[in-house]
Amino acid sequence: MLTMPPFSPAGPGSKRPQFGRLLTPTGPIDSRAVGPISVTRAIDSPRDRVFEFLCDLANRPSFTDQFIRDYRLERFESVGVGASARMRIAKPGLWMESVIVGADAPYRILEQGKGGRLDRIPMRTAWELVEGPGSTSTELTVRFGTEPSHPVDRLREIRFGERFYRRHWSQSLSRLKDLIETGRPAKRIEIAGGARLPVT
Repeated sequence: MLTMPPFSPAGPGSKRPQFGRLLTPTGPIDSRAVGPISVTRAIDSPRDRVFEFLCDLANRPSFTDQFIRDYRLERFESVGVGASARMRIAKPGLWMESVIVGADAPYRILEQGKGGRLDRIPMRTAWELVEGPGSTSTELTVRFGTEPSHPVDRLREIRFGERFYRRHWSQSLSRLKDLIETGRPAKRIEIAGGARLPVT
């Protein structure tokens, strides 16, 4: 069973990351990590099919490119544990890398990464797939969170924080739902100059 690594709590029983006090020209403000936020969509497709699509990082831009740009694979093999990609979150201009570190078919996919200046911001993404009322439907949940520790990164999270990521992940899951349910071919990303290796 895969679980999403916990974020540092603010205290006993707290479900929120640690708050910080930052000094700005207008006075001190509270700063916190993002999330983990959580967004859920029901998809009219078997869980195995949804899992297979999500576990291939080459498919990601087909439903996330409204806020993720300059997406590129870091390895020839884009499927399963070890697959990685680097991308830029468009609005804040934040570069990040994400690596699949766990894949429990067809239930969960866990990704860890880092981003920002000098790759100093830990990031985590978790996908959970639950079989819907029928065997041909899936309830998909994505959880995403960051842990900025540097004051500059924390200030950026105030502007591009939970509301920004929740809105865009919600849009992305709606696009994913439409893409899978309609059966349209996904726009895949390939490594320039190299063919994909066969899955073994």
